[in-house]
Amino acid sequence: MRSPRPYAPQAGPGAPSLTERRKAATQLDIARAACELFAEHGPDGTTAEDIAHRAGVALRTFYRYFRSKQEAVAPLLAGGGDAWRALLAEEDPGTPLAEALERAVTRSLSGPQAVEEGLEVTRGLLRAAADDPALRAVWYRVNQESEERLAPVIGGLAGADADVREVRLLAAAATDAIRVALELWSATDAPVSGPGSPAELAVLCLRDLTGAMPLLR
Repeated sequence: MRSPRPYAPQAGPGAPSLTERRKAATQLDIARAACELFAEHGPDGTTAEDIAHRAGVALRTFYRYFRSKQEAVAPLLAGGGDAWRALLAEEDPGTPLAEALERAVTRSLSGPQAVEEGLEVTRGLLRAAADDPALRAVWYRVNQESEERLAPVIGGLAGADADVREVRLLAAAATDAIRVALELWSATDAPVSGPGSPAELAVLCLRDLTGAMPLLR
């Protein structure tokens, strides 16, 4: 099972060093192995040793990066948020925020890599999390961190005069719209594209949660 990687950083000032890129690649290899094993055996049937063995690393390497087996999935879950924030950041300042948000959400959840790989990985993880509080905690934490990183992106599009409270509320609502959409979709056998897909559900949730917000008027 392959899995989505965060958008590739560009070379230049501020770009990750070779060591940092290797560290990130190792973390993703471990995360990929954790996802495979959770899907095959569930969290209760998977140990940190199993994950390390599947990833081809020593157990001490696993614990160098992650405190628990559930924590190991965080890099993959965070990759989806990284991708959609990057797409939103590509929007031109002055673009209506509602339009920019919907376009970025739709692109991130309907792109070839998300459809072919990432969404089914997420569905499997969310189903496994239903009976594992520690795995759910990782999911909620990743979403909280994504919300915090989204606020400055929205602020940049909204302009310097935008109210900080309104920017924070919109970041929270947009993040929750995607989270709820993925949770609803993962509990079904709906397809990864078309009616009932995450992209469709996310746009519906986004409209429901943000329709009355001043920044979108």
